[in-house]
Amino acid sequence: MSLKAPPSPAESGRGRGGRAPRPRSRRSGIARLGPLPWIAPVILLILVVVIWPIFELVRTSFLNISIAGIVRGSAGTDKYKKLFEESDFGSVLVWTVIWTVVVVSVTMLLSLALAQLFNQRFPGRRITRWALIAPWAASVLMTAIGFKWMLNRTAGVLNTLMLDLGIIDNSRDWLGSSSTAWPWMMAVAVFVSLPFTTYTLLAGLQTIPSDVYEAARLDGSGPWQTYRHVTLPMLRPAFLVGVVINLINVFNSFPIIWAMTQGGPGYDTSTTMVFMYKLKETDIGESAAMSVVNFAMVVVLVLIFLKVSRWNEED
Repeated sequence: MSLKAPPSPAESGRGRGGRAPRPRSRRSGIARLGPLPWIAPVILLILVVVIWPIFELVRTSFLNISIAGIVRGSAGTDKYKKLFEESDFGSVLVWTVIWTVVVVSVTMLLSLALAQLFNQRFPGRRITRWALIAPWAASVLMTAIGFKWMLNRTAGVLNTLMLDLGIIDNSRDWLGSSSTAWPWMMAVAVFVSLPFTTYTLLAGLQTIPSDVYEAARLDGSGPWQTYRHVTLPMLRPAFLVGVVINLINVFNSFPIIWAMTQGGPGYDTSTTMVFMYKLKETDIGESAAMSVVNFAMVVVLVLIFLKVSRWNEED
């Protein structure tokens, strides 16, 4: 009679197919979550930095809050009704749209020209590129204050120069009237917006292969035709990025207007951002309601642009 050795642990654990069962991985539970553990910190950051402030903003707009910050109960939609009944609300909205459209349009046109220039080879190109960074590197508030001093009625450089040249007879208060203050503030806004937009478009130009221009030249395309049918379509992604970011930045611009005119006289040079800031001195809930309207207007402006530009369609 033959004696068989007892089966080894490996053999005894084999199934009917003769294969040992695979050990259950401890990471199987984490694997089911996919990339969630990696993006969870980002989601948490978005919830804390973006979603929660928006929620608090909307909630505050429906509260009755004293100047000292004491909540005195719900106000319902009274703050929105009060906001829409403000005598200056309509004109502030109109000027905000004009301010945004003019500044963004002029910025994009000038940036297109500057990007095309800096994409060419010429003596001193590196120095001029560095010089363009200066308005971007400097504080927007410092730049606005510098222009305000330049436009000062009594000691400003502009009035002094124009008086010496005989262009004007008396010093002018350039920021004392909305008719002259708006163009100057728009010029400052364009000045500080040019560097980022120009470099964005310049980066887009430098990604266009030279073979494309060579093929267009062989097909008999002239400079203007090449720019219109080759350069602009291939520059579209960079152009869309520049417009969208400028729309958001210019619409929410506060330091330029506040430093130069503080929205005055009255509300004549106020955008919705400045209007909102002034409202918080008398009614925090109404100011919060204006912030909600601001947020909605930015979203609408961006969506309208993306719809008109057909950003998700290929040429």
